[in-house]
Amino acid sequence: MLQKKICMLGSFAVGKTSLVARFVRSIYSEKYHTTVGVKIDKKQVPVEDKLVNLILWDLYGEDEFQKVHMSYLRGASGYLLVIDGTRRETLDKALVLQQRTEEAVGKLPFVVVMNKVDLKDSWEIDDRTIEELVNKGWQVFHGSAKTGLGVEDAFTALARQLV
Repeated sequence: MLQKKICMLGSFAVGKTSLVARFVRSIYSEKYHTTVGVKIDKKQVPVEDKLVNLILWDLYGEDEFQKVHMSYLRGASGYLLVIDGTRRETLDKALVLQQRTEEAVGKLPFVVVMNKVDLKDSWEIDDRTIEELVNKGWQVFHGSAKTGLGVEDAFTALARQLV
């Protein structure tokens, strides 16, 4: 069995913890809990004829007061870059995080999750902006930790890149 460390990256309150809870335990909670440091979960995912054990490192969100310690990324095989579609600034922060991650640990496989698609009417990020990310070669998923839409697809797509 393959074992792969995956980091969840993004601003605070974009839904990283909720995405992990939905993926690992099929649950969602309306309560917001700030992640302090890192929370680790795991889940096995079948990819082709292999089982991949994903070790999910849910890192605290980055904001103007604290930056993600790049040392948490050591040993990572890939990451999910999570953006809250209802907050434009989370896209800007994600772009900076992606660049800092690449500078710290080199190019790693990653997927982008445009979270909170269940609130699409309130999105501050338009389709043209998302298309620009796709044109950069980034794999972008529309997801909702609340409804589960796209969550399994995003994690599975990343696992496929790692095999």
